[in-house]
Amino acid sequence: MHEGYHFWGMHLIWWFIWLIILFWIFATPYNIPGQRLKRDSPLDKLKNSLASGEIENQEYREKKHLLGKN
Repeated sequence: MHEGYHFWGMHLIWWFIWLIILFWIFATPYNIPGQRLKRDSPLDKLKNSLASGEIENQEYREKKHLLGKN
């Protein structure tokens, strides 16, 4: 009735392949080396500078106004 390497109706090798595929989909990191990443816009960099305390609120408003003119 059972011929060799059957396991729930599939060959055991197919179970390994499915496990590898599922692991690759769900467990691989999203920041894969060599992947093109979206660069921050100048406004995003300005917001980060304000959030980290590198610049003051007044300086942020001035630079945001200058960026808005472009």
